[in-house]
Amino acid sequence: MKQTLNCNGKLFVLDQPVVMGILNVTPDSFYDGGKFHSQSEVLAQVEKMIAEGASIIDVGGQSTRPKAEMISEAEELQRVIPVIEIIHKNFPDTIISIDTFRSQVVKQAVAAGASIVNDISGGTLDPEMFATVGALNVPYILMHIQGTPETMQQNPVYENVVTEVREYFLQKIPLLRAAGVKDIILDVGFGFGKNTEHNFSLLKHLNDFRIFDLPILVGVSRKSMINRVLKTTPLQALNGTTVLNSIALLNGANLLRAHDVKEAHQAIQLFKQYNAAV
Repeated sequence: MKQTLNCNGKLFVLDQPVVMGILNVTPDSFYDGGKFHSQSEVLAQVEKMIAEGASIIDVGGQSTRPKAEMISEAEELQRVIPVIEIIHKNFPDTIISIDTFRSQVVKQAVAAGASIVNDISGGTLDPEMFATVGALNVPYILMHIQGTPETMQQNPVYENVVTEVREYFLQKIPLLRAAGVKDIILDVGFGFGKNTEHNFSLLKHLNDFRIFDLPILVGVSRKSMINRVLKTTPLQALNGTTVLNSIALLNGANLLRAHDVKEAHQAIQLFKQYNAAV
């Protein structure tokens, strides 16, 4: 697997699994919507996540929970750009990811200090996305989604979800390479156009995606694939998240995208000790 990423001139080494801490500056995200309004709240949360072991901070201004309403590009920019600027100013060595499907947001976010693009749409919601990322020469997280956030959970259907997600990557990766994107991270898209069975099948067969020799990001934090099985709510889903993160690490995950950085980092520490055992 390629173990280094060029993050806007900074070399980021991925020889061990890392945590991507989630910072949603939205009023309606499914778990942490509306928590971080002021600059001081944002900075306190970022400082906490870094202290707990986050290597990347993922900033999002558009909720992508099922049936989420789409906001305007202007509103998204108004939410995320000031946040990226203050994080970059106060924590200049921290890698910042921009969670967006809009290429214009990517351009301004990278100018403000972001150095990874996390696009839930795989380029399907903005035809300029791949070319934009290629021109900016930053890593791109290629996620699989069936449908859009408004429609993805209405009735997701696959003949074989693992095969179809693999085919999706086989089609998209050459397009990214042709656009000049050098560093690609794969995300099978847990919860994005998948039911519970689809999600667990992808988790069980996560190792299948190592054939691409690209880093694999897993984002299961407090999601419905946990709550539907355990009859919990997102607020009660920390233990379930840790269990699935641990399974993901055993099955080849390189990045854990998490609301709860400390617990995800602890899972990585235990996984590394387990791997080192003889």
